[in-house]
Amino acid sequence: MGLLGGGGLYAANELGGDFGGYEAPETQPVVSTRGRLDESDPTERSGSWAFDGADRVVLYVHGLGADAASARDQAYTAGLALDESLGADAPPVIGYSWASDVDWGPAKRTAEANAVPLADWLTAWADADGRPVHLFAHSLGARVTGEALRELDDRGRTDALASASLFGGAVPDESVGRDGRYGPAIGALDAPLYNFHSRNDRVLGWVYRASDRTRAVGHGGLPDAATAPDGYANVDVTDLIADHYSYIEPEEGCMPRAVGRIGLE
Repeated sequence: MGLLGGGGLYAANELGGDFGGYEAPETQPVVSTRGRLDESDPTERSGSWAFDGADRVVLYVHGLGADAASARDQAYTAGLALDESLGADAPPVIGYSWASDVDWGPAKRTAEANAVPLADWLTAWADADGRPVHLFAHSLGARVTGEALRELDDRGRTDALASASLFGGAVPDESVGRDGRYGPAIGALDAPLYNFHSRNDRVLGWVYRASDRTRAVGHGGLPDAATAPDGYANVDVTDLIADHYSYIEPEEGCMPRAVGRIGLE
């Protein structure tokens, strides 16, 4: 009853799995909106932001159930996976930390409330720094990302990203279609959007479908009946991904395939 009533993806804990157990050092760079959404400047930096020599960065947006420590650890884990694939050429990973450690319904509303802060941060980075940003979004981070893309489109700042990638995206599959909620913004983006999806992802294939009564784009990709917007690509990683948590893990994840598709080599 809790699952169907909106308790949602916390039931995912019953399915097992984690992000590999990697613990980030305090130097891991993070930008956070936790407890700050009502502030005039809702983003706050922590960690080390000395990216000397880097010609691009990755911004990692986590999903549901992450407290501040977990958000930092996940960004660090994504960085380890990039290091494994790219070695010294791997870009630094910045974590985008938002208050997703609440129940499913409130978390979806908080994801939407992060659209403006994330768009603000991306445009400020583009104007002040200028190094290309490749956005990685896991699970409910896809909702944060989709809403931010709509905000960027409204502002005419479709140039703020070098690419966007969804890993196990917990948004409705039709929402990324040309006529869906996020489709027009994806089509307007001056960059590609890649949807890495796996039919082995039981959190999306079972729990998400039961709680939201729809299919997740991170499970089966954009449905055949929908039309893809310009710049959108499904990337099936079912052969690589065994569960909802392993997309960004070193050794077990899909980062080697992802960097090839995104063009990060």
